[in-house]
Amino acid sequence: MNVLDGNALAGDLAEIFAVDVTAARFVCAGCGHADAVATLQLFGHAPASVGRCPECTDVVIRLVRADDRVFLDMRGTVRLELPMSGS
Repeated sequence: MNVLDGNALAGDLAEIFAVDVTAARFVCAGCGHADAVATLQLFGHAPASVGRCPECTDVVIRLVRADDRVFLDMRGTVRLELPMSGS
């Protein structure tokens, strides 16, 4: 399987959020590692993607695209810190 980084989620996440979420910081619920979403190790491809922590490989984010909606499961992150525009 080809492993990509979290930047591969940019297009899908841009449809949901008004900011570039790949620049946001996550905190892994498994190990406490904090880093940019862009550093996640991405497994899978459309319609489903799984982003894993680059430190402990726990699942941090799951994104599944359906015909008329997107399912975003973020139970693997303690929090997501989104940058505000202009800051």
